Amino acid sequence: MSKAVWNGVVVAESDQCEVVDGNQYFPPDAVKTDYFKASDTHSNCPWKGVANYYSLEVDGQVNKDAAWYYPDPKDAVKNIKGYVAFWKGVQVTA
Repeated sequence: MSKAVWNGVVVAESDQCEVVDGNQYFPPDAVKTDYFKASDTHSNCPWKGVANYYSLEVDGQVNKDAAWYYPDPKDAVKNIKGYVAFWKGVQVTA
C-alpha cells in the first residue's frame, strides 16, 4: 500500500499506483480531496504533456503546488490520466 503523507496527515493512499519517472502516481479516488486546493500553476513535459497542480492545506499550513497531475496526458502515459504525484516535502512510501 503506497501512502503520501504531509504535515503528519495521510493525503493519499492506494495499492493501485502507477510509477512513472520514479514517481508514484495515485489514482484520483485515492486522494483525500479535503486537503487539496486547485492551483493556477501548469508545467509542460515534452513526453507526458501539460501538468496541472494542487496545493495541499493541512492544519492551516499550505504546501503550494505540492501535487501534480496530467488531465490529458500524451499517449505514452495515458495510464496516469488524472493520477496524482507529489513532491515538495510530501513523504511517499511504497
